[in-house]
Amino acid sequence: MEKTNKILLVEDDLSLIDGLIYSLEKSGFSVAVARTVKEAFAAYKNAEYDLILLDVTLPDGLGFEVCSYIRERSAVPVIFLTASDEEVNIVKGLDIGGDDYITKPFKLNELISRIKALLRRAGLSDQNSPGVLQSNGITVKLLENQVIHNGKKFELAGNEYKLLCLFMQNPNIVLTRQTILDRLWDGKGNFVDDNTLSVYVRRLRGKIEDDPDRPVRLVTIRGTGYQWKVE
Repeated sequence: MEKTNKILLVEDDLSLIDGLIYSLEKSGFSVAVARTVKEAFAAYKNAEYDLILLDVTLPDGLGFEVCSYIRERSAVPVIFLTASDEEVNIVKGLDIGGDDYITKPFKLNELISRIKALLRRAGLSDQNSPGVLQSNGITVKLLENQVIHNGKKFELAGNEYKLLCLFMQNPNIVLTRQTILDRLWDGKGNFVDDNTLSVYVRRLRGKIEDDPDRPVRLVTIRGTGYQWKVE
């Protein structure tokens, strides 16, 4: 029996909620709704979700608070729904662990496509992958979304985690920048640009390399892409 993906919709606009629930359920998703930051915290504590749709402006606070709370506990995909296309809000949302954003008003078909793309990429493991990745002193427990480096757990933002999993699943293989974009964001520039990928790589290096300026695990292959180098 095919799994029904569960989505937590955090939104306070009743007219938008009704339309989103109808469209999401018609597309085969199960939807739970929270209309405030407080309700979102409670909903997340009481159930497991496959994806979070998160409005930025809520009656009792900001969606950024909810995203930060979730990121401390899970790598579940998060899409921000925002009425503002100001760069500062977009950057902040991605910086605290959001995977994507879509600006209101938006086309429902586009939102559904982005949701499906993120769900396909969630975890970055296929059915035959083991539950644990290990190399270069780093262990990733895929089922628990845990990363351990030299015996200590450490936190990665959503896209940093996905990048690390992708590299560790392809040791000693040169991955072009376009391949990475295609694998992680369903590519062709639809969801993230080349400069944003550079930012995520730089942040990831800052957490996994002993000297980020002289990386030995995640190395740049000039003019091509990146390689997870394993001896």
